[in-house]
Amino acid sequence: MDISSEKIDLKKQQKQAKPWIRRFGRIGYMAQGVVFALIGILAFMAAIGVGGKTSGTSGMFQSLAALPFGEILIWIIGFGLFGYIVWQLIRAFKDPDGYGKNIRGLTVRAGFIISAMIYGGIAFKALQIAMHAGSSGSSEQTMSAKLLSQPFGPWLLGLFGVIVFGFAIYEAGIGITGSYMKKFEQGEMEKKEEKTAIIAGKVGMISRGIVFGLVGFFFVQTAVTTNPDKAKGLDEALSELAQQPFGRWMLGIVSLGFILFGLYQLFRGRYQKMDFGQ
Repeated sequence: MDISSEKIDLKKQQKQAKPWIRRFGRIGYMAQGVVFALIGILAFMAAIGVGGKTSGTSGMFQSLAALPFGEILIWIIGFGLFGYIVWQLIRAFKDPDGYGKNIRGLTVRAGFIISAMIYGGIAFKALQIAMHAGSSGSSEQTMSAKLLSQPFGPWLLGLFGVIVFGFAIYEAGIGITGSYMKKFEQGEMEKKEEKTAIIAGKVGMISRGIVFGLVGFFFVQTAVTTNPDKAKGLDEALSELAQQPFGRWMLGIVSLGFILFGLYQLFRGRYQKMDFGQ
């Protein structure tokens, strides 16, 4: 190896996140993938009428808890999601992706913080169910009711809905263009893995974009009507989709998209570039 190659390798090592952070982040991506794959499987079973149901994270964890060794898996997923949360916060504050400090960059980085908060709630919910301390009622409706009672609450809730809707468009756009593969160490992937990741990412991100777009719309609707019952999360969005013309077909396609997104996240956990940028 010549001197120039050694310098490049040294530079790469200096840019990389510490091993424990990389490991934590990779486990987090995989845990997120498992969550979406399981939601997709339950929703697909509902679409074809074999006993599943359109379920968000709470319903999915509750269904999982009823299975042998299900609670152990919930504990693993719950703690694994904390790895995803840590990595999202690193992306927000350290900016390894190089989004910068312009309006677009700060908006995207703020989205990472919101994502960390959302998945923090999901992780907490998983551990609650694993400890048999789950609460009843829709968390989205509870949050909306509390926020609507605050000064400027409807405006803040509406802003949250717009951000979620904007993220949905951004997510679907990335899926359509295929730019998500730039964040992979493609040189380390086999050709079959790369092709599978491309297909899974495209279909998965477009599917997530559709469902998250519905969730964002419901939050904006809640802000306009000041009715917390209008607030709907992932499970209600899937149910709403199923009630449309050709709804079961649409639900089936989106559910398969969620399963593929879960597969894509497994690849992401394995091959995602994880460094702190320049």
